[in-house]
Amino acid sequence: MTGRKIRVLIVDDSAVVRQALADILQSDPDITVMAVAADPYIAAEKMQTEIPDVITLDVEMPRMDGLTFLEKIMSQHPIPVVMCSSLTDAGCATAMRAMECGAISIITKPKMGVKTFLEESRITICDAVKAAACTRPGRLTARPREPERKLSADVVLAKAANRSMIQTTERVTVIGASTGGTIALRVVLTALPADAPGIVIVQHMPEKFTTSFATALDRECRITVKEAENNDTVMRGTALIAPGNRHTLLKRSGARYFVEVRDGPLVCRHRPSVDVLFRSAARYAGGNAVGVIMTGMGDDGARGLLEMKEAKAKTLAQDEQSSVVFGMPNEAIKLGAVDKTVPLDAIAGEILRACA
Repeated sequence: MTGRKIRVLIVDDSAVVRQALADILQSDPDITVMAVAADPYIAAEKMQTEIPDVITLDVEMPRMDGLTFLEKIMSQHPIPVVMCSSLTDAGCATAMRAMECGAISIITKPKMGVKTFLEESRITICDAVKAAACTRPGRLTARPREPERKLSADVVLAKAANRSMIQTTERVTVIGASTGGTIALRVVLTALPADAPGIVIVQHMPEKFTTSFATALDRECRITVKEAENNDTVMRGTALIAPGNRHTLLKRSGARYFVEVRDGPLVCRHRPSVDVLFRSAARYAGGNAVGVIMTGMGDDGARGLLEMKEAKAKTLAQDEQSSVVFGMPNEAIKLGAVDKTVPLDAIAGEILRACA
């Protein structure tokens, strides 16, 4: 890495949003705003003189919508794109389509006037842009600076003093993913049989987007896929996806596993956090659990996966070759938290073997 900053082109028809995004991105020493554009036509003109490293792109704009522009970018000159949307119910289907067309991730537009929300958005937006920059083939980028306050899973669930767990015949799988995870999870879940062991998933996503993501997967999979709701039972043939902006924990009552969906601060810069889910699995499932950490930037989930391994759970990581960003799996591997590293297309089979 030469130390050159990540150059970002902001494309949004709202002057307020353009300024807010510019201020947020410029606050990070590793990022610079190359230019802003009110619509794709203006963006195309600016790209004739300089090519950005990452584009942030609105969905609904005049003259040309963001989805059409995304398709043109990916077919003519692929550039990492982060979609920026308010993610209303009507817009979620468009956002899903954007991911299918090659968008790296989706972030929510800042809600002006809410200082706490704006600060949390700054972390999310800057991390999304850095993760997108990492996906450029052959390009290396600096590890993102951690925010001043990086909270651990302790703020949501205290670490158990005693991990002893009575083994039962029922297994449960917990999966954590981030950048590149929407496509990777589709590969894994569509390969599972209808009677696969129960699954709980944290995929770093904005609020509301997880509903559409779960619905889309449910149409493609033999198992049932739904957005997790508080007290949902974790059962065979079902995968529960943590809702955006809510932590999701695995709990147990007798032989029944269920999920608790709750509010809480950002953990490892995220809500939902993989570390929170994995810690709860270590505490309440122990050796009955299988933990899987997949493609994503940062280290969310690494410490939680180590706790799962220490609690006698089986642990898997997606390999570097099949990961869009090898951050999260690599951090878990470096901690010694991973029993086995496997390519994406082998993860479903490994889950079934581990649960046998």
